[in-house]
Amino acid sequence: MTQFHALIPCAGTGSRAGTARPKQYQLVAGQPMVMHTVQALAQVPQLGSGWLVLSPQDDHVWPMQDWPGHFRRVTCGGENRAESVFNGLKAMLASGVDPQDWVLVHDAARCLVSPESVSRLIDTCQNDPVGGLLALPLPDTLKSEEGGRVVDTVPREHKWLAQTPQMFRLKMLHDALADVAGTGFAGITDEASAIERRGLKPRLVEGLAQNFKITYPADFALAEAILRSRA
Repeated sequence: MTQFHALIPCAGTGSRAGTARPKQYQLVAGQPMVMHTVQALAQVPQLGSGWLVLSPQDDHVWPMQDWPGHFRRVTCGGENRAESVFNGLKAMLASGVDPQDWVLVHDAARCLVSPESVSRLIDTCQNDPVGGLLALPLPDTLKSEEGGRVVDTVPREHKWLAQTPQMFRLKMLHDALADVAGTGFAGITDEASAIERRGLKPRLVEGLAQNFKITYPADFALAEAILRSRA
């Protein structure tokens, strides 16, 4: 039977976040941000395993009492997000995970993801020939810029903001990333972009606005407020 696995690239430094440590380990609502991410995915009943891809130099001390038993950590992170995902996929294959299993790649910094949204993504895409991703229809007016001034208003119809998880077959995603590994994964900003390069069209599954990626200093306060309101 086909299984579902989470893969969380967690080897970056988060330079835009303005934190003294890698942003995934910044405390939010009492624990490292990435632990909120791990714990949310651990509540998704369809996920048989989780794989956290760390930098080989990672020295974070993990709170084992809160660690889900079906999640593991592998120290094969790369120079960028795409390389970390690619290395994580290789580790999964080497461990014997079925190449036709589904992998849901999720950003460590999207710690507000809801288990229900992930389950909806799985239910929607598990019989899809390509796979898909959570995303939001673009709600705001979009401008193009030149020299700090507006040069055009871009129609927002049919525009979506990509989120994660992004869900594809293990071998399909591995091979799509292998196609561009020799370029340093140039132009690959998410997993769907690698799949699109093969002429395939991932399915869009509407997510939630709270599933935003913590990137800038102000984002931490907002995430903390949301997590505390949930508690």
